[in-house]
Amino acid sequence: MARWLITGCSTGIGREIARAALDAGHSVVVTARRTESVSDFADDFGDRAVVVALDVTDSGQIAAAVRAAEDAFGGIDVLVNNAGNGYLSAIEEGEDHLVRKLFDTNYFGVVDTIKAVLPGMRAQRSGHIVNISSMTGLVANPPNAYYSSTKFALEALTEALAQEVEPLGIKVTAIEPGAFRTDWAARSMWESSTPISAYDENVGARKTLIKEFANHLPGDPRKVAEAVLMVTTLDEPPLRLLLGRDVLKAVRDKLAAFSASIDEWESVTKDVDFPRPS
Repeated sequence: MARWLITGCSTGIGREIARAALDAGHSVVVTARRTESVSDFADDFGDRAVVVALDVTDSGQIAAAVRAAEDAFGGIDVLVNNAGNGYLSAIEEGEDHLVRKLFDTNYFGVVDTIKAVLPGMRAQRSGHIVNISSMTGLVANPPNAYYSSTKFALEALTEALAQEVEPLGIKVTAIEPGAFRTDWAARSMWESSTPISAYDENVGARKTLIKEFANHLPGDPRKVAEAVLMVTTLDEPPLRLLLGRDVLKAVRDKLAAFSASIDEWESVTKDVDFPRPS
């Protein structure tokens, strides 16, 4: 059985992953900013569930969560970076303090947590880091420009990290959920307080659509958890795992359009080098 540390377990995908891992017999450090939201895990699973307060923007709390895993279980085999927030805004509407807070949580919080866990994984020459990314980390649309930016950054981090730590026996996977029925569009969603009417028909309409359909989305968070558990058992896990028919279509459409654009502009692309010596 493996030793897990999961961030953002109070609701949604993080909570489902924690419960699925515990149901499977693993030991889990279950974290949330407010421990009362996850105290039931300790009641249900006893010593295999260690409940720890964790705000991933607080380096001291990150260090304490890693220490809790080491003290209780002797180390960490699987890190799941799930904590995050959304932000609905046109780019022009974006409020600097919220955009920076979004990056602090969704990107730098992941970076700091990974850096805290890597020494132990390097020492044991094994481990699996699972970053919960998003369809919006692969395809950007309004009103998620800033949220997508944090996830695009996470994609780059994941891709490079996988190459860095593969020789050390450590695996890395990005999970790419599409639209899942969580509270991402409710409790975990921030929104610009400075809307601009010029964007009402485009960005504003999409904001309304996201909020109205939040409780009617097709994806089942429990199935994300099952997929994460499956991936962590593989000797050769995928670098990216798309989850949901919507993300599959969106990514295929993007790749097709990108490929067509590359072909269309190939002559310009190749015509920028110095002439080859004759």
